[in-house]
Amino acid sequence: MRKKEKVEQVRKAIGFEGAFAVDCQGLSGGIAMFWRNQNGITLQSYSNKHVDIIVAVHGWRKFRLTGLYGEPDRIGGKKGGCLYPMLLIRGFQETLDECNLHDIDLQGYPYTFERGQGMVKWIKIRLDRALVSSSWTTAFNEAKLVNLKYSTTDHCPILLEPVTVYECPRVKILKFENAWLREPVCKQIFQDTWGNHQNYPIQEKIRVCIQVVSAWGQNFTGNFKQRIAHWRRVINNTKGRRDEEAADRYNEACKNLNEALVQ
Repeated sequence: MRKKEKVEQVRKAIGFEGAFAVDCQGLSGGIAMFWRNQNGITLQSYSNKHVDIIVAVHGWRKFRLTGLYGEPDRIGGKKGGCLYPMLLIRGFQETLDECNLHDIDLQGYPYTFERGQGMVKWIKIRLDRALVSSSWTTAFNEAKLVNLKYSTTDHCPILLEPVTVYECPRVKILKFENAWLREPVCKQIFQDTWGNHQNYPIQEKIRVCIQVVSAWGQNFTGNFKQRIAHWRRVINNTKGRRDEEAADRYNEACKNLNEALVQ
């Protein structure tokens, strides 16, 4: 049985609609890519080392996905055995920089391939990676790469979850204060603003009125709080005095403070 036929059996077994396979050359090799929904997947190119597709799924920003088979590792990604030649490591890093790609941090167990487990020549390798561009990271700002680590073989699968968290813009709400109704200037502001925008649509006229009154109200409320604080200070400063001037100022401050609190 060819490996392409085996891939088709696997596709049906896992309930996916689409799959593409590049058959092996000889007794080893061969790669395959599966997708759950047939719609939105366009094959771009392939070889015995890669499969390249365009993903256009509803609710996601369209992006390009390339599955590459090989061993593109770096320093620190291998534990045990012989280290990779510096020339290969440097060349791989330069390729990533030129393509503006970077690693997504792997959550969980840091290695995806092990050989000789429990032996002196036990080798652990971060063989599998997910390399993404800055634009992809921006589109899927909460994406996670997880090592599933439940394989019965020496190779662990990794799961890339492209998650987007949208930040809803904050809507500024006008908090109308009842105290504003006691100010004649508030009514005048509404009348003048409405009259100066006669040719505007009704919704736009309302928006402009809210904007103008809100700006005035913030200034008025600030002054309002300052007036309350001022009259309270006057009351505290004149409360213990016996002279006529202090008594007049005390009575005036109490009257103004009460009016302000009623507002």
